[in-house]
Amino acid sequence: MLGIRQKLSLGFGGLLAVIVIIGLESVSLLSELGGSIDVILKENYRSVIACQEMKEALDRMDRGMLFILLGYKSQGTDLLSKNRVSFQKALDVELQNITIEGEAEKAAHLQELFKQCIQATESVTQQGASSDGMRKAYFSALLPLFQQIKTTDDEIQDMNQRNMSDANQHALKKAEAARRLMLMLLVFGALLAVAFVLLIGKWIIQPIAGLTSSALEIKSGNLDLVVPTRSKDEIGTLAETFNDMAAALREFRRTRAAQLINIKRVTEQAFKVLPEAVVIVNTEGIIEIASELATQLFNLRPNDKIDDAPHGIVDLYNEAISTGRAIEPQGSQSPVQKFINGKEHYFHLKAVPILDNYRQPTGVILSLSDVTLEREQNEMKRGVVSTVSHQLKTPLTSIRMSLHLLLEEKVGTLSEKQADLIVAAREESDRLHLILEQLLSISRIESGKTSMDLKMVRPHELVLESVEPFHSAATDRGLTLEVQLPDDLPDVLADPLMVSQVFANLLSNALKYTDPGGVVSVSAQIKDDSVLFSVSDTGRGIPDQYLKKILENFFRVPGQTVESGLGLGLSIVQEIVEAHGGTVTVESRESEGSIFTFSLKRSDSVFEEES
Repeated sequence: MLGIRQKLSLGFGGLLAVIVIIGLESVSLLSELGGSIDVILKENYRSVIACQEMKEALDRMDRGMLFILLGYKSQGTDLLSKNRVSFQKALDVELQNITIEGEAEKAAHLQELFKQCIQATESVTQQGASSDGMRKAYFSALLPLFQQIKTTDDEIQDMNQRNMSDANQHALKKAEAARRLMLMLLVFGALLAVAFVLLIGKWIIQPIAGLTSSALEIKSGNLDLVVPTRSKDEIGTLAETFNDMAAALREFRRTRAAQLINIKRVTEQAFKVLPEAVVIVNTEGIIEIASELATQLFNLRPNDKIDDAPHGIVDLYNEAISTGRAIEPQGSQSPVQKFINGKEHYFHLKAVPILDNYRQPTGVILSLSDVTLEREQNEMKRGVVSTVSHQLKTPLTSIRMSLHLLLEEKVGTLSEKQADLIVAAREESDRLHLILEQLLSISRIESGKTSMDLKMVRPHELVLESVEPFHSAATDRGLTLEVQLPDDLPDVLADPLMVSQVFANLLSNALKYTDPGGVVSVSAQIKDDSVLFSVSDTGRGIPDQYLKKILENFFRVPGQTVESGLGLGLSIVQEIVEAHGGTVTVESRESEGSIFTFSLKRSDSVFEEES
């Protein structure tokens, strides 16, 4: 029995043979047609044109003779000489393009007549001033020669035109014969192709359609299906292999099901002893596995819908499914609050998507970590910092006042050494005062005691007023300070005084850590319901390992001098921005610079939410 390769070779081979025959016949016929056309265009057509040119030149020579007879000798002579040359050129073309029997004799006779014409012309023009003699010579000798030349020229032209007509008829007959032959071959090829298509449907398409239907049955779970084998070719071999695959899948399903049941049982047992509330949710929002804490504290049970969970959990789940990345609330996004036995507890929520081999989510792991103790410790730390700062502020004020009085020599004259020591002490006390003010600012913002005077503010005014004080400092350090703001920025809801402090801390850092010749830039752009403000520089940058800690209290990148501060400026930036409901992000590369970006809510979006 023929295999698929032989069947395809048979069908396509027949079509190929028809195509080759048509191609060879086309080449042959086109060559013959090309020869006929060459006769028309190259051989005869050149002679016809040459004859036409000779007649035109002869007419102008006749006109030149008439000019001479009328007394315009110079014009007539000029016309004679020019057209004599034109006639000779056309005659040379005809003499070199003899293609028809009898044409050579006619052309030679024409050449002889033209020589006689030239001699007669010279004889007429040499009759002196006697116009009667010239007229007699013209009518008796020259005019008859003109007529003979035209007659011979017409005979040559007619011969070539008749030959062109014969060649054209020959080409038309060839074209008609070629059309009939091509039509016969095309009909034969079409019939062969139809027959081949019908055979292909029986040999290949129908068996493949059966295999496709069987594959769909297996896809729907029918692994007990057996594909019938009706041929011994490749399709039959494929059907047998298909049956072997189905059998292997049945065995795999049996063993795999047992493994999955065992894995699920072990996973459920492990979840029961987890110290945190953890649930696994599939893409349909159904809880598949839940730890005991998740069930006890949040009533999250297997087979329940995640939609019944607290609102923050549902939002985080939806975001993890849509983005395919781990989601963890940051900054002002509060943890989940829960009262347990009458005591307030806080849980930090994290959503981690479960991805398949194609990086598509197949589920989400939700974990809720109890951060109550951490929050209490932070509250206690903030309370201690606030108390200590307040307690230190009063004596520090007295010390600064005393140093001020000493420097003004209100209590006596100071020596130069004493004045230097007191100036150093004053500078350190000012630095300590700034640290205390920063600590108190952080404490007030975190505790919510700082009143925010929120109002609608134009971003251009906010940025330009905040940047203005730093132009001179940038010039002194040899830096370029740029402001790049689009014209269509919407108003934001902000406390101008507090936001100016954000810009002040970011700009002072950018100027401090950028070497002369660098650029510090302030820009803004719209993103969703917020306006993003960015302060970028071309300075030293921040190592990657410190980027996550750069906004923490008292954190300073190792290797900095004492004059660089205690690491509170960026913490104040974060607290102020989060108090406005925004976020702060940092991008940086060592030796290339940093970009600090913070967001402020658009006033129109806030009003829409309230309405």
